[in-house]
Amino acid sequence: MTSTAFITHRDCWLHNMGEHHPESPERLGAINDRLIAAGLDMYLSFHDAPVASVDQISRAHPREHVEELLASVPEHGIRHLDPDTALCPHSMKAALRSAGAGIMATDLVLSGQAENAFCAIRPPGHHAEAGKAMGFCFFNNVAVAARHALEEHGLKRVAIVDFDVHHGNGTEDIFKDDPRVLMVSIFQHPFYPYSGADNPAPNMVNVPIKAGSRGDVFREIVTNIWMPALRNHAPEMIFISAGFDAHYEDDMGSLGLVEADYMWVTEQLKAVAAESANRRIVSLLEGGYSLSSLARSVVAHIKTLADL
Repeated sequence: MTSTAFITHRDCWLHNMGEHHPESPERLGAINDRLIAAGLDMYLSFHDAPVASVDQISRAHPREHVEELLASVPEHGIRHLDPDTALCPHSMKAALRSAGAGIMATDLVLSGQAENAFCAIRPPGHHAEAGKAMGFCFFNNVAVAARHALEEHGLKRVAIVDFDVHHGNGTEDIFKDDPRVLMVSIFQHPFYPYSGADNPAPNMVNVPIKAGSRGDVFREIVTNIWMPALRNHAPEMIFISAGFDAHYEDDMGSLGLVEADYMWVTEQLKAVAAESANRRIVSLLEGGYSLSSLARSVVAHIKTLADL
């Protein structure tokens, strides 16, 4: 058994919101190149993401909303759903593969074919609310995967960990009333999407942090707030909304994390997974827009997942 599965699909490169949009196909190219340059491709099992079904996506989103999104794809050109979020003719192919990657990752890990998995996917998902696409996101990939683990595999408790620079408002929207799911997150505040800091539900451990904060602040939050909450919840599987835009070099935000911080937090999450989740972790790419720091951070994260 290869300990870490790497799941992606060429269709994820086809989604294109315009020449100067930061959520670009080049993000996946940069990750692939760095992975090969680091020699990691020898140690991972590679999988093509399947297409998620409407039924699978409808565990996290109302069916009418899913069907409406699928029907709203333009025949040519670009159709904006909001100023940040746009569809091209291939966008739904990419979105269905991205949701499918999380489902496949969950199946591989729960069947014991992999200890953990990383999904190199786009479009990202954590801003997609139950009934609203926004913030570069159409379907909430991590929510679809977590619900698949709960509904299809019968898990009782899962955790979602989100270290993207932006608050995962969509994930919170979908799970705020579901006690089976604990969500722990950090996010720059005040900052897009301007949510998460006021009266979160009891299963939401949202920790807003100030612009300019570095790794020491992040590590303190993980140690003192996230870890006790995670251990108390005792998840049977951990899902990671792995956004790398809190990196010092990423000008999408103003936080100062570096590769060593991503390695460290991955180690902490592996420790919790070893205690209650039979080591099961599924990590899904969210943000990260400076191509060099994104690729380096993803490789650091995967190396840690794979014990390399």
